[in-house]
Amino acid sequence: MPEQLAEDIQAIWQAGVDAVRSDQLVYDAVEVVGETLYVGESEFHLPAIERIFVVGGGKAGAGMAIGLQKALGEKLLDEKKVCGLLSVPGDCVQELSHIKLKAGRPAGQNSPTLEGVEITRQILQMAEAMTADDLCICLISGGGSALLPAPIDGVSLGEKQEITKFLSGAGANIEQLNTVRKQLSRFKGHGLARHCQAGNLVSLIISDVLGDPLDVIASGPTVPNSTTADDALAVLEELGADREPKFAAIMKGLTAKAKRYSQDVAHTSCSVANYVIGNNAVAVDAAGIEAEKRGYSHVMHCATSMEGQAEEIGRHLLKMAYKMQNEAGPDCLITGGEPVVKLAAESERGLGGRNQQLVLAATVDALAQKGLDGIAILSGGTDGEDGPTDAAGAWMDGPALRTMQTSSLDPAAYLTRNDAYHFFQPLARLIQTGPTHTNVCDIRVVVVDRIQPQPK
Repeated sequence: MPEQLAEDIQAIWQAGVDAVRSDQLVYDAVEVVGETLYVGESEFHLPAIERIFVVGGGKAGAGMAIGLQKALGEKLLDEKKVCGLLSVPGDCVQELSHIKLKAGRPAGQNSPTLEGVEITRQILQMAEAMTADDLCICLISGGGSALLPAPIDGVSLGEKQEITKFLSGAGANIEQLNTVRKQLSRFKGHGLARHCQAGNLVSLIISDVLGDPLDVIASGPTVPNSTTADDALAVLEELGADREPKFAAIMKGLTAKAKRYSQDVAHTSCSVANYVIGNNAVAVDAAGIEAEKRGYSHVMHCATSMEGQAEEIGRHLLKMAYKMQNEAGPDCLITGGEPVVKLAAESERGLGGRNQQLVLAATVDALAQKGLDGIAILSGGTDGEDGPTDAAGAWMDGPALRTMQTSSLDPAAYLTRNDAYHFFQPLARLIQTGPTHTNVCDIRVVVVDRIQPQPK
């Protein structure tokens, strides 16, 4: 029944998102037993701790802070004078008893701001004021790179953004970009750990990067950086930035940093531990459990590295849907990952995101092939955001395809101009959750009704 497929596909996806709720992940990772505080796999003797500070940021920051306060409990919050500051998106700000949440950027704008620079300056100042008797808990999640900008001395936020734009246009790969961006930050690339004067620094991390590389998630503020300022200078020289007078301040700043840190980039005065408490695999596993509860025979797959084009993945999911309909075996496919989208020219570009583009590409192919009778396909970002939109993604099924065919909607035209949002909106097929306070990449779900009975 189409109605059952529609209900099931949304419930399966939602179960995946619910499993990585940031408040619950942190609550499960932190426990107070007598005079011992457990944070991840670390143990701390509470009488030896004078104060507990909480810093960090990301799209999941608000939920993580709520979960931490709940786990610590009011008695410990007061006894250890718990205080802290996190940078979160504007629509995630709320009042908490001990930890301050400040807007490091507006909702839906995934780029650094001057407000974010000021928040990060305050966090670094707090870290430098800690003592060996203090414990610092860092809460990190996806989106932290944009929410926690801290340009090095002599370099402005605008200059940092301008060099990133220049390097991208010069053909820099992601490794080269990260090499430069981390060295231009006082917070990223182990920067927070270097500034922190607490006796212990422990980070709880919700990963939005496939494969969970700690130095990449939020640009690794508490993880030793494998590259140096000298490496960043080499990249700039290789790609010609050193010949551009407008980047003189950047070259000067990196040269000064190279003299300070090249000999010991990993030096810290505190003991550091990092723990990933949630990722894409956790979400996909939970979605699979929900599919099983609903009577599906499911198969799951999590990408471990950056994927290809969203359109290609959408077409592949449709191909798998047809295969599941007609062959014995699974009737539900759940995958996790993060594809990319090649954008149309800005003058032609509409509104959408990678998840919406993925489902729209599947729709275009379905229209030219066997349709979507007995099939539902969904793709959504676990953070509740998909591109610069208020939707997490989209889903499509047979009834919506038939509605589309009686309207003036041309899916191929919307696909070409990256305008998937305005295609799915009149069909009521957008996923609109609002902020989920978590972020572990995307979950895709395909469910089907059988066309041919399975062999006995």
